[in-house]
Amino acid sequence: MTKYTVLPLDAAVLKELRGVDDAGRLCAPYIATPDDEGSPLRCCLRPIAVGERIALVSYAPLRRWAAAAGVDPGAYDEQGPVFIHADECGGFSPGGTYPVARSGALRTVRRYDARGRIAGGRLLEIPEDVVAGFDAAFDDAFSDPDVVLVHVRALEYGCFHFEVRRPSAEG
Repeated sequence: MTKYTVLPLDAAVLKELRGVDDAGRLCAPYIATPDDEGSPLRCCLRPIAVGERIALVSYAPLRRWAAAAGVDPGAYDEQGPVFIHADECGGFSPGGTYPVARSGALRTVRRYDARGRIAGGRLLEIPEDVVAGFDAAFDDAFSDPDVVLVHVRALEYGCFHFEVRRPSAEG
């Protein structure tokens, strides 16, 4: 079982992105092909299957977090492509492991402080024990008291995969 809670894209954010994305472009749904198969969906945090109705949209995760937190991430604000279902889906169902993680894949675990500034990061080669590998990376990230959230990204393209926030004192 995972030690940290993975956050997929929020339902309200998905609704917006299915209209106009964070770059101001209209959503352009299409049917997934074999070229899309296996790419991660950020709405339900599972791989794309051929034949699904999906969309590739621009998403600015830090910008959205910063707006809710009332801070300005400045130059650290960035946006990039993410796949989502073009229609509502069942959302993310935690299954005891971290999503879209395969042994040997390379990820960056990027840390952010309360101002929305990058506060370090590390490279993670996902080990055979996916849960232990991510748990250790998040333990390391949150050992810095200034870190409030972490973005996991693919090393190859820098694509945003998912977010983890500092565990609350109650939880």
